[in-house]
Amino acid sequence: MTIRTLEPRSTEVGGVPIARLLPNKGKQPIGAWCFLDHAGPAEFAQDDLGVQVGRHPHTNLQTFSWMIDGEILHKDSLGSEQVIAKNQVNLMTAGTGLNQGISHTEQSVFFGQC
Repeated sequence: MTIRTLEPRSTEVGGVPIARLLPNKGKQPIGAWCFLDHAGPAEFAQDDLGVQVGRHPHTNLQTFSWMIDGEILHKDSLGSEQVIAKNQVNLMTAGTGLNQGISHTEQSVFFGQC
């Protein structure tokens, strides 16, 4: 068995550092839509809005969000509105087609660490 260390690609979304490990250049994909991202940590100033990821669509995939620390507010086009807090997970399943896809937002709940 060979163990290979992968280097993530880094970017920033709304002031939060994002490290994407999968998909990874030179690594065979696990599936058509398999992503592994690590977001944060991030600290925001008192007058900052924090994380404000606007409405964006998903189709043909599931998202699994695991909050290791902090809180985030998830709202989606199905009418779901849930604060995901430390040590909690959120699973969102988006099907295919106009009536099965989901659009959602993620927002900071309060100022501080996310």
